[in-house]
Amino acid sequence: MKSAPILEHYGPWCAGVDEAGRGPLAGPVVAAAVILRVPLHGLDDSKKMTAAARTHWAARIRNEALAWSVARAAVWEIERYNILQASLRAMARAIVGLPRQPRRILVDGNQSPPGWQVETLVGGDGRVDAIAAAGILAKVTRDEEMQLLDRYYPQYGLARHMGYGTAVHLQALRRWGPCALHRRGFGPVDQAWETQ
Repeated sequence: MKSAPILEHYGPWCAGVDEAGRGPLAGPVVAAAVILRVPLHGLDDSKKMTAAARTHWAARIRNEALAWSVARAAVWEIERYNILQASLRAMARAIVGLPRQPRRILVDGNQSPPGWQVETLVGGDGRVDAIAAAGILAKVTRDEEMQLLDRYYPQYGLARHMGYGTAVHLQALRRWGPCALHRRGFGPVDQAWETQ
């Protein structure tokens, strides 16, 4: 089994920020900000982890981080501002939500949340431990929300695909049409909307 890379650690004055849920056809986009007191060895990019590993790490991060915050942008914001701007708004809220403000903020990607002096780092979730931790928290939180929402909209199978455009989801969209969770600006949702 391949071991996780050793990620850079910038200390308790630095926050890492990342988001989850830019690509799905349904549900909010969720962002997290994390300040790690000490390095957490074994962290990795959330996309390279199993769901069980992400859940394990999310619990550790919540227990062991110096500070963390999770925020979201709702579907209506994604439709009004576009997915990039909604993601950046969620990131800004996650930073504001930290119980202590860091001296340095590292954000995964190449775009800055509005109103914040940050350093952007493409591929940061595979390079910096605090960003990886933020990515894990954002992903686990979003997945948990989608599993909850599946109880209200069971016909779409949200707990299986978390709102991504899988064959099962697209088939459900064609059959049932979109619901309040669907992002109407996204092509497959628009097409399903027009056929209803």
